[in-house]
Amino acid sequence: MKSLMTFVLALIVSIITNAQPPEGPANAGMTFGEKVTAKGAIDINDLASKVNEEATTVKIKGIVSEVCTKEGCWLKMKTADGNMMVKMKDHAFLVPVSINGKEIVVEGKAKMKVTSVKELQHFAEDAGKSELEIAEIKEPKKEIVLNAVGILVL
Repeated sequence: MKSLMTFVLALIVSIITNAQPPEGPANAGMTFGEKVTAKGAIDINDLASKVNEEATTVKIKGIVSEVCTKEGCWLKMKTADGNMMVKMKDHAFLVPVSINGKEIVVEGKAKMKVTSVKELQHFAEDAGKSELEIAEIKEPKKEIVLNAVGILVL
């Protein structure tokens, strides 16, 4: 019994430490997380006027510009001012790296927050950035962060 428990524990640790983003397609009509429709989605560039430090429920449409290459637990979307962070709420679902470059609809809660240097460096590492690029991150960033409950590929 003891050896079985040791084996199960070793297996769980191995799975967690070797986490990979889901492989496979991100084709039009596919959803990740909760089911989301495009109805009522606003353009991502119209989001800034609707968000402050309080979490606001939103549904936005835009293009994916970057995806976490370690687990698929976050992505970034293109905006007129750069990129906006989208995290998968509570890591409840993951997205494949093939979603990069696709137009999507994201539903969730958005708010303005300050992201620490440590967290920005962590995201850069997850995105596969070089050590030099990571070391160049020296300032926190005030940005809109969206905790997604569901994503629809358009």
